[in-house]
Amino acid sequence: MKTTRAIVQTGPKALEMRDLPIPEIDDDSALLRVEACGICGSDAEQYDGLLPVSYPVIPGHEPLGVIERIGDRAAQRWGVDVGDRVAVEVLIPCSHCADCRGGRYQLCRGSGGEMSGYSYIPLSREPGLWGAYADYMYLDPRSIVHRVSPELAPQTAVLFNPLGAGFRWAVELPRTGPGDSVMILGPGQRGLASVIAARAAGADTIIVTGLGRDAEKLALARELGADHVIDIEQENARRRVKEITDGRGVDVVVEVSSYATQPVAEALHYVAPGGRVVLAGVKGFKQVPDFVSDLILVKEITVQGAFGVTSRAYRSAIRLIESGRVPIERMHTHDFSLEDAELAIQTLAGRAKGGCSIHSCLLPDA
Repeated sequence: MKTTRAIVQTGPKALEMRDLPIPEIDDDSALLRVEACGICGSDAEQYDGLLPVSYPVIPGHEPLGVIERIGDRAAQRWGVDVGDRVAVEVLIPCSHCADCRGGRYQLCRGSGGEMSGYSYIPLSREPGLWGAYADYMYLDPRSIVHRVSPELAPQTAVLFNPLGAGFRWAVELPRTGPGDSVMILGPGQRGLASVIAARAAGADTIIVTGLGRDAEKLALARELGADHVIDIEQENARRRVKEITDGRGVDVVVEVSSYATQPVAEALHYVAPGGRVVLAGVKGFKQVPDFVSDLILVKEITVQGAFGVTSRAYRSAIRLIESGRVPIERMHTHDFSLEDAELAIQTLAGRAKGGCSIHSCLLPDA
């Protein structure tokens, strides 16, 4: 085994299959045999050329796989060995910048002032296999990995990434706990993951909003633990929230819709005095019309940005998936082979036929 298949992005909307050399592994690194790679909205953004990456690059930032080779020091440091299944975190922190030293490694920009992570490092940087759209992927010594049960189907185990985001954005950052009311704006994979995480944290009331075209996702939100769903094209969401909360508003709002700016402004109307708003949906750096900042003052609202996921949140996600207590596999809707990477991206982005896509993944062995 001297080469691996890999999907290489050579420019915006340009993918090609290549055979690339498999590197030698030293004492501090490892080689991962990729079982599955989850796909999310940022895959579509990278495909479209909207992310600042240098081409050519191997996409794929949600890797699940089995350790194929590993150096002795890496095995000791990570607590894993050949044959173990692991989930790999996106970011590769430098461990020495101010953010890493301060325990905020998800904000690390220590590698030349830029984020360093799988899917975003160019092919030109040795050893090249920096993305999971491949049969094999290199594991840098600074990687963060988590052991995952081999009993799970790969399509289920790879949900560690969106569920980890749910635990960070809907629980960890807003400090959601028993008795809290939580409103989630957007029923995509991160929104649904937020439902699961908030319910696991003991939230008393969970509300999810979406559009008419999100009917299937809103129905699934109920299955996964939402108490109320609101089609904002059919109902007045502000009025409905007041009805549900006896006029007070919700304790926590988690905004995870993609590109739409209106939910950001609306969040300030939904949240209760003294409540918390977490903004996690990327808007393409667009301005937010009708954003009434005085509501933050008079209601003493805490507004928190969310970027990335922590190890603690990933561990919570993996434990919940392994427990089997929640039918998280219901979120997974599409499998694709490595050769169909472009179709996988287009399907998740809603640009291809094939029904409602919530969570998709590439399966190199398919």
